[in-house]
Amino acid sequence: MLKDYQINNKFKLFIIWIGVPFLYLYGDYFELYIPEKVEGLFAGKNQLDSPMKLFITSLLLAFSALMILLSLVLKPVVI
Repeated sequence: MLKDYQINNKFKLFIIWIGVPFLYLYGDYFELYIPEKVEGLFAGKNQLDSPMKLFITSLLLAFSALMILLSLVLKPVVI
């Protein structure tokens, strides 16, 4: 017989946050198939051409990595 197991909501949130960085990687990988994209990267012509843009992008990626940990460690609070 099949049994329906209850999965903790914290674990569900953890799995969702793990998927976010993979979606970033998925988008970056398929962006390389755009014509002349690789040549532009070698020439230094891309969207992340300033230190501020690189910093904001790194914060965005760090936030998703931090949320993976926090979704398991923190206690759930209903507001």
